[in-house]
Amino acid sequence: MNNSTLPLLKNYMRKEHQAIGELLTAPFPGMEMLIDIILGAKGRVVFVGIGKSGHIGKKLAATFASTGTPAIFVHGTEALHGDLGMIHRDDIAILLSNSGETQEMLALLPSLKKMAVRRVAFTGNRHSSLAMACDLAIEIRVETEADDLGLAPSSSSTAVLVVGDALALTLSHLKQFTRQNFGLYHPGGTLGKRAV
Repeated sequence: MNNSTLPLLKNYMRKEHQAIGELLTAPFPGMEMLIDIILGAKGRVVFVGIGKSGHIGKKLAATFASTGTPAIFVHGTEALHGDLGMIHRDDIAILLSNSGETQEMLALLPSLKKMAVRRVAFTGNRHSSLAMACDLAIEIRVETEADDLGLAPSSSSTAVLVVGDALALTLSHLKQFTRQNFGLYHPGGTLGKRAV
């Protein structure tokens, strides 16, 4: 990489950094309620998404699980073809869709409702179809994506990742998750060795 392209790369980094900075002043109505719901849940947190939101959901499920909050990821499309059976009525389904209009995600809602599963939307639009159909909606909104076209999931997916990580760590703190607990869940690798 030559010096003429480094400012371009840092420009995109700066755009994502700015989007994350704007989250610090967001009110996040419903977030404290979600924390209480998860802390009182008998089941797991189930992240559901497709596309880039699916990739973020998979990472968040792993972070939640490794920091003391049982969680799994279910792919939204696969859920339409039988994987809904992985979800139990005691679980909390967090459905990820920036637009809140992703058809595969909306198609899951009637079945989840019949299953009496609590439904939470993580979306960039609190007025979206997904947000309105869920029991609780957490709006994670960015002004624009970082790319030149303003289309490629970048700032929006990073924002969901940051908020989701912060939620996982908040829950971990409130549960008084210890280094010993962390070590128990990480028996291999350097993280596990550092925890004991």
